[in-house]
Amino acid sequence: MENGESVCSSESVNGTTVLWSCNPSSPSPDHLLVMVNGILGSDADWKFAAEMFVRMLPHKIFVHCSERNIAGLTLDGVDVMGDRLAEEVLEVINRKPGLHKISFVAHSVGGLVARYAIGRLYRPPAEEACTGESSVNRLGNDSRGTIGGLEAVNFITVATPHLGSRGNWQVPFLFGMTALEKLACSVIHLIFRRTGQHLFLNDCDRGKAPLLQRMVDDHDYPFMSALRIFKRRVAYSNAHFDHIVGWRTSSIRRHGDLPKWQGPVNEKYPHVIYEEHCEACGFWEMEPLTGDFTDRDKLEEELVTRLSCLSWEKIDVSFNGSWQKFAAHSIIQVKDQRLHREGEDVIQHMIDHFLI
Repeated sequence: MENGESVCSSESVNGTTVLWSCNPSSPSPDHLLVMVNGILGSDADWKFAAEMFVRMLPHKIFVHCSERNIAGLTLDGVDVMGDRLAEEVLEVINRKPGLHKISFVAHSVGGLVARYAIGRLYRPPAEEACTGESSVNRLGNDSRGTIGGLEAVNFITVATPHLGSRGNWQVPFLFGMTALEKLACSVIHLIFRRTGQHLFLNDCDRGKAPLLQRMVDDHDYPFMSALRIFKRRVAYSNAHFDHIVGWRTSSIRRHGDLPKWQGPVNEKYPHVIYEEHCEACGFWEMEPLTGDFTDRDKLEEELVTRLSCLSWEKIDVSFNGSWQKFAAHSIIQVKDQRLHREGEDVIQHMIDHFLI
């Protein structure tokens, strides 16, 4: 560990763990970083990155690796998992009254779960002004909404299918074959249950539009208002060899918007091949989509358009030269410290650009 720092664990919070730098003489961190795993994953998936964050940012952040949605529980649906995550985050916040800020780093489906959770945790300014122990007291102002009473800072997704998995090449291992993609859409619920239905946008809860479509407005919960108040929104994407989540859906782009690149943008991050700062391009409160909700092109266009109404930092990654390149979906997260260590520079990139 650098500077003689070590990483230790706090008391258990309903089975969850918070990490921080062990130095009793230092001030307690006031910034909570919540890390969220993907489908069939666990809190251990973020262990390497969590310890690296703590080591590189000592005394500045608490890192909480979510344990509420692991293994088979990740098949219960984005909404159910989002509710669990929201409850879990509130428990941590209540346990740590010195917190003032909150950030999220989420992998794969975990990014959708985090987007749902912040919609449940969002408190508008008017509500904050009426509550007793609120962010008005913690932050000294009520000019912006908060996430669970905390100032929203970084919202970072890693290989997250923001546009779902239904479109052409959105699940690369289906090879872009229309017949295979249609077959996957019809049987996905048999494999990944409600989560699979949400990802392929073929859920029809009481005649409502697909959940991912409802999550790009504020009709059910203030999903977009919650996402908007973060100072940064960042999407890390695999440009190649991620056979689970395609480049378009993880980078929130149309096919024609995918960039051309020639090599690493910085020697320090050999696998980061492109960086793009996309300004907000419109006003997200638009009229609901009308017509055929089964038209995948219309649905994808609406998701892209509405999410692009907020600014995003888009970081494209490639493990093209790696002997494990076909495991890009796990390498980008360093899911296993021994097998996926090549993705360390991507985690370093996150830390170097992380707002405290």
